[in-house]
Amino acid sequence: MTNRQDIADDLRITDLLQKQRSFFSTGTTKAAKFRKEQLRNLRNKIKTNEQPILDALYRDVRKPPFEAFMTEIGPALEDLKDAIRHIEKWAAPTAVKTPLSIFPARSRVYHDPYGVALIISPWNYPFNLSMAPLIGALAAGNCAILKTSPLAPNTSSVVKDLLGSIFPEEYVALVQGHRTVTKALLEERFDYIFFTGGATVGKAVYQAAAKYLTPVTLELGGKSPCIVADDADIDITARRLAWGKFVNAGQTCVAPDYLLVGNRVKDKLFRALIKQIEQFYGSDPRKSEHYARIISDNHFDRVSRLIQGCTVVTGGQTDPADRYIAPTILDDVKLDAPVMQEEIFGPVLPTITVDAIDESIEIVNSLPKPLSLYLFTEDSNLKKKVLNDTSSGGGCINDTLLHVGNVHLPFGGVGMSGIGAYHGKESFRTFSHRKSIVEKSRWLDNSVRYPPYSRYGIKLLRFLMG
Repeated sequence: MTNRQDIADDLRITDLLQKQRSFFSTGTTKAAKFRKEQLRNLRNKIKTNEQPILDALYRDVRKPPFEAFMTEIGPALEDLKDAIRHIEKWAAPTAVKTPLSIFPARSRVYHDPYGVALIISPWNYPFNLSMAPLIGALAAGNCAILKTSPLAPNTSSVVKDLLGSIFPEEYVALVQGHRTVTKALLEERFDYIFFTGGATVGKAVYQAAAKYLTPVTLELGGKSPCIVADDADIDITARRLAWGKFVNAGQTCVAPDYLLVGNRVKDKLFRALIKQIEQFYGSDPRKSEHYARIISDNHFDRVSRLIQGCTVVTGGQTDPADRYIAPTILDDVKLDAPVMQEEIFGPVLPTITVDAIDESIEIVNSLPKPLSLYLFTEDSNLKKKVLNDTSSGGGCINDTLLHVGNVHLPFGGVGMSGIGAYHGKESFRTFSHRKSIVEKSRWLDNSVRYPPYSRYGIKLLRFLMG
């Protein structure tokens, strides 16, 4: 039964969408100068509100300030700097070659904004994963409605206040609420939908978009493997692997989700990982100011259950009152274990022992295509083999997570881990329709293309097009 709040949400969203459509129709957002000014205002506002943003992130997930700036505020500022610097070039029509068969003519690609974009952001990086697609949408000349996660209410409120202080709602608006609000949004016709989150909700978003044939980007997740070869530098591997896995308490869509390693180096790697965890967070990570917490009770319960019945190498301690799960490494994990049936999204690293790299590749390929893949080795032939024989959204060799931090690399999934890509110029492209235009000259109008067709005409076509 529909309640009054549902009706109010529907009416509010419909009204907001109409306002944004009206504003977009004025053409104001299409001017590169306007876009640049708005992005500069956003960058300045983020800089002056750094501390409130850090405070909000700490209240939501106890994110350490350094970690929060490194993974949330810093990437947004870098993304903005890149867009501001290049927006005129990105937005300018791009000339392309014109074949002889349609000479004389000029061919160009125009970059048109779609119109009104819906951006649905997640809770795990609630600031950065709201800002990154929003920057792309505005750089491309769109209006945008941003729907933030209710699981990060403090960050959502700060972002709402920040955006509201510089943008009118007919241009940029932030909508808060739970599933009913998301459902109401998806019942409307948007010109583009950008979703970051889990595959289950991603499928629902895709189905809703299909109703209006709305183009979408789905940034999902999956089980990102980490392959450690026998020749890997174990100390460097342990440091970079432990950082990538346990930053944000493992609540990272590109975190190493499971470890593939041979018996020759496994125990040595375990010892190095245990040592590294202690160096990062002390003998009791619960007391560390550098270790985050699980976002909610439901997520805490889900991740805690995945540890049960497994062989724990280190960690395994939990505290429901504090939503604390220790950095945990599991050994002798089988492919059919519960911890291997879903994306973990927590500080738990299951280990699968393999006899050879071919077995690692076989395991990776037996699962849905991951968002990221990590490989630690110095063997150039092995690097080529793994990259050639597996498919993933992206990844790193001899490190973790860093590909996400390069604004010049497109970031996105493949298969079940996502559709489309963004970051930097790729974000501009994502939120732009590339319109192809041929401008034909009047000074030559070759009659050979018009009926009645001649034998000479087809000979000419074979020469020009064959």
